[in-house]
Amino acid sequence: MKKLYIAGHRGMVGKALVREAEKLGGHEIITTTRDQLDLCDQGAVFEFLGWEKPDIVIIAAAKVGGIHANSTYPADFIYENLAIASNLVEGSRRAGVPRVLFLGSSCIYPKMAPQPMPEDCLLTSPLETTNEAYAIAKIAGLKLCQHYRAQHGLTYHSAMPTNLYGPGDNYHPENSHVIPALIRRFHEAKERGDSSVTIWGTGTPRREFLHVDDLAAACFHLLGLESPPDWVNVGVGEDITIFQLASLVAGTVGFTGDILTDPSKPDGTPRKLMDISKIRSTGWTPGVSFEIGLAAAYQDFLSTLATGVARL
Repeated sequence: MKKLYIAGHRGMVGKALVREAEKLGGHEIITTTRDQLDLCDQGAVFEFLGWEKPDIVIIAAAKVGGIHANSTYPADFIYENLAIASNLVEGSRRAGVPRVLFLGSSCIYPKMAPQPMPEDCLLTSPLETTNEAYAIAKIAGLKLCQHYRAQHGLTYHSAMPTNLYGPGDNYHPENSHVIPALIRRFHEAKERGDSSVTIWGTGTPRREFLHVDDLAAACFHLLGLESPPDWVNVGVGEDITIFQLASLVAGTVGFTGDILTDPSKPDGTPRKLMDISKIRSTGWTPGVSFEIGLAAAYQDFLSTLATGVARL
């Protein structure tokens, strides 16, 4: 029985990791709430890890948000994510933790990266400005693990997921990611009987979406490898335009009005398709189809809305 500490267990990714760990068995799962442990408090993190001495640490805790949130609160995004990564990685080393998996994001790659984006395009050209602060913090976390592995001989490594969706998502109207934001917007428009819904930007950027349960499965697959890559992309290898996504969400929700675009709002990166050949070569492949995953995500939104626990 291995002691597994999942940092950020109450978020969408953390919950999926807990579900996967429970399904697989063989783990004593350790979790902490923000009230119990402030991950930005270095002393508290070091003390906690030194006391618990887990065998595995998964760093799923992060301050996250969409274009609006990243553009409005860049200082918060870079500080909190840098603090979380550095405290947990160095704290794990001090506590003798042999295995750390750090979760990043596809936004670490350059704005004009080759498509699909291979791992080795990291740091080859400028980042997308709207989420630069978050991306730099995630790059720092990845590099922490890489250099700690090289210097200390510890198996500290990273996974870089593409855009995620699924149960437990954040449906805040301004600070959420695109799928939960669209689910909420189209649902409310349907409830009001609106004739149209306007989406941000031109609708032409292309995005890739991975179900959070697929990410959780990929994480435990990587933890099962004796010598995993320093960092590896986790995605589905296919993408769609934002307008196509909006149409799919509208259909899933049952909204029958018009979908309009607002080109005065930022588009963000033109395309962010992951090259997932490296993780595929290790034997992992995604398993949740987008249509089924999207329908399940909407049902999750409805059920959490009905019970008053939706993250709005």
